[in-house]
Amino acid sequence: MKLLVACDGSKDALRAVKYAAGLIGSVTDGGSITLISVHDSVALRHASRFVGKEAINDYLREISEQDLAAARKALDKAGVRHDMIIRTGHVANEIASAGERGKFDMIVLGSKGRSALRDLLIGSIAKRVSEISTVPVLLVK
Repeated sequence: MKLLVACDGSKDALRAVKYAAGLIGSVTDGGSITLISVHDSVALRHASRFVGKEAINDYLREISEQDLAAARKALDKAGVRHDMIIRTGHVANEIASAGERGKFDMIVLGSKGRSALRDLLIGSIAKRVSEISTVPVLLVK
């Protein structure tokens, strides 16, 4: 089993990572987890004119590595083989695209459990990924 797990450093994402580790542990032939961290760089495009694109990329990579630290630690502790992907762009699109390109069996996301009204107003990455992905999506609450 090959799982893609999106991580943003939140408790919800860590819960999804631990759930995915349990799934891998329950499969007799094993499997692997790829952690993905995606940051939307659109807001920083203007700043890149002043500090340079490389500085922006370094900054976003550093944030992504921080977001993935607890997840990597949990997977190391569980003895689950894993790697990571760091991307910038539209978050939901990048997650869905990585799931398809990497031929993953499933995308696992933590759900923040917001109200329907709040999701309607500000949107939901998990909802958007589940709508556009051709790979099955599992939401963990």
